[in-house]
Amino acid sequence: MKKFIAVILAAVMLLSLAACTVNDNTVYTVGICQYSEHESLHLATQGFMEALVKELGTENVIFDIQNAFDHPEICTDLINRFVSRNVDLIMANATPALQEAARATVDIPIIGTSVTDYATALEIENFSGTVGGNITGTSDMVSPAEQARVILEFLPEAKTVAMLCCTSEENSIYQISELKKELEAKGITCVDAKFTDTTDVADAVRQAIKTADALYIPADNKAASVAEVIDGICRPAGIPVFAADEGTYSACGVATLSASYYHLGYKTGEMAADILRGKADVSTMPIVYAEELALKYNKELCDKLGITVPEAYQKAEG
Repeated sequence: MKKFIAVILAAVMLLSLAACTVNDNTVYTVGICQYSEHESLHLATQGFMEALVKELGTENVIFDIQNAFDHPEICTDLINRFVSRNVDLIMANATPALQEAARATVDIPIIGTSVTDYATALEIENFSGTVGGNITGTSDMVSPAEQARVILEFLPEAKTVAMLCCTSEENSIYQISELKKELEAKGITCVDAKFTDTTDVADAVRQAIKTADALYIPADNKAASVAEVIDGICRPAGIPVFAADEGTYSACGVATLSASYYHLGYKTGEMAADILRGKADVSTMPIVYAEELALKYNKELCDKLGITVPEAYQKAEG
C-alpha cells in the first residue's frame, strides 16, 4: 500500500506542475477510503486525485488516502476518522465504503466510485438517477446485455455459465441477477457459485465449474482480491473466465467488457471539484455512468483454450 500511495502521489505532483489554480486560497481536505487492494480501485483513486489536482491546484487540496484492505471494521474506523476530522469531502471507492460513509454522516459531501448500482447499495426505492442528500458519484455498470453478448460471441456453443458471487456484496448480487436474465433468455443455464469470504472462493469455483462451460466474475472486490487463485483453478481445468473489471481480467480472464476505472475516477474527481468550489449541489447531482469502456481479450489464453477470437474483437486487444 505504501508503494501504491507513493506512485499515486508522484503522478499527482507531476500533474500539478501544469495544474490550474483556483481563484481563492481555500485548502480542501479530502478523505479517500479505498475498500480493497486491487488494480481497478487503484486506477479509480489515481484518476480521482489527478483530476482534483488539475482542477484545484496542488496547493489547494490535501489528500488523506486510506485503504480498508477488504475489512469492514477497518472501513468503519477510517470513515469515522474522516468524520471526526470534519474533512471537506469523502471519496468512497467501492460499494462497502459508500455504504459506511452513508451511515456515518449526512453533512459531509460523499462521492462514490467503483459502485455498480446506487439504488441497490443504498436501498433506494423508485430510483430516478439522483441519490439526493449528501451523496452522488459514478457507476461502473456495463449493460448486462452487452456482457452476455461478449460471453456468447467468444463461446457460441456454451450451454452453462457459472456465476461467481459474494453473498455479502449487494452490487455483486445485482450484477449476477441482471446477467442471468439475459443469458437465460438466450437458453443458457446459469449455475450459482456463491461464497461468503475469500477463504470460500476456491471451493465455490471448483464446485461450479464441474458442470459449466465458463465462469463469469462480476465487479466484486473479494473475488478481485483472489483472482490469481481463481486462475489457478480454471486455467488447468480449461474453463474460460469472463470478468466485469479490468483488474480481475488481467489476472485470470480471457475477455472483459468493463469500465475504464481511471477515467471513472477522473470524472469523479471533476465532480468533486465542482462540489467543493460550490459550482454544483451534491444533493441534485445525478449519478454518472461509465462512458469509457475497455473491451479486451487475452489472445494467448484464448489460443491455449481453443477459443476463436471473434473477428470484430481483433482491433480491441490490449
